[in-house]
Parts: sequence; structure tokens; C-alpha cells
Amino acid sequence: ILAVSDCGGNVRGYVQDPHVELMEKVPGKLDVGAAVGTDGSLTVIKDLGLKEPYVGSIGLFSGEIADDLAMYFVESEQVPTACALGVLVDRDLSILTAGGYLLQLLPGASDAEITHLEQNVAALPSVTELLRSGASLEQIMEQALAGFVPNVLDEQQVRYQCDCSQARVERALLSLGRDELAEMAAEGKPVEVSCHFCDKKYYVDAGTLLDK
Repeated sequence: ILAVSDCGGNVRGYVQDPHVELMEKVPGKLDVGAAVGTDGSLTVIKDLGLKEPYVGSIGLFSGEIADDLAMYFVESEQVPTACALGVLVDRDLSILTAGGYLLQLLPGASDAEITHLEQNVAALPSVTELLRSGASLEQIMEQALAGFVPNVLDEQQVRYQCDCSQARVERALLSLGRDELAEMAAEGKPVEVSCHFCDKKYYVDAGTLLDK
């Protein structure tokens, strides 16, 4: 599973092998953990504008995405975190709605504040139930932070946005080397390349690339 996002709210991702039968863990809750499994790792790469990106990795904890994300922050970044995600799937397997929350402790949080926040999280319905009931992000935040005084600093729309292009595909093919491009050109037909993220198909004349 690969997911990519940027600071503008643009996200994209894909699952290498999406063909898996998901059983219900409990009524209304698909067993994502059984589908993902625990034989693997969760790696987070952050481009912070430095010479090298920050890379953190942990072994998969439960296969449940939210649980593993929370464990990543605790183990790799030493930030106590509560994370919950929910996806409401329709009968035709389309996505009705999806969302979640991620709560992190700031330095200096008192034991009483930590205990209060833990009680709030424990009392929250599942994200799927909240979304099904029509709860807004603000309402979910107010329930998660009941007893605190949350302040909304910023709001941003999140959208699926793929940045593939003909130029990027051509650069990727050029990186294969002239020998491999020559073999493609010898076949006498355009090279078809499909984007992993959006499934858009690109066609490139390998012979033309060789002339560049």
C-alpha cells in the first residue's frame, strides 16, 4: 500500500494487490487487519526541505491502519498519539464517506489532561458510526476534545490529485538507458505505460526518445 500527500491537501495512493475478500470483524466493521496482515513494515517518508528526507519505519503492529499509524508515532517519533479512521462502504463496494482523526500530546501535558483525553477517546463511537450519523469534523473534534478549549487554526480541503504527465513518463523511460529503449523501439510500436495511481495510459514512441 502506497499513499502520498503534500502540504496542499493533494493525496494519491494505490494498493498493489487489491483483490482480497474482507470479512466482518464485528457487524459493520471490515477486518482490515486480517487483509493487511502483520508481515511487513510501515515506513513514513517526510520531505522537510532538508538535504535528505526524514525516514521512519516500524514493523506492522496489527494491520489496522489507524493502530499502526499511532504505533509509528509512539515508537519512531516518540509522540503519544491516538488515531482512528473509518470508511463507510456501500453494498456495491463504492465509498459513501471516509474520515478520521489524529490526536497528539503537546509537550507539557499534565497527567490529568492525558487521563481526560484518554477517557474522551474511549467514549467516542467509531469513526464509521460518527460519519454515518452525519457528524461534521467540528462535531467530532468537540467530542474528542470535550472539556478542553479547541481552537481551529486552519482548514484545508483534501482531494485526490495525481501528478502524472507525459513528460514524467518520458523521463522515466529515459532513465532505463539507451539499450533498453532501443529494444523497445525495435518492436515498432508505441510503449504503453499505465500510472499506478490513476490508471491513466500514456503512449510513447521509444524511437523518438532515442533521438532526444
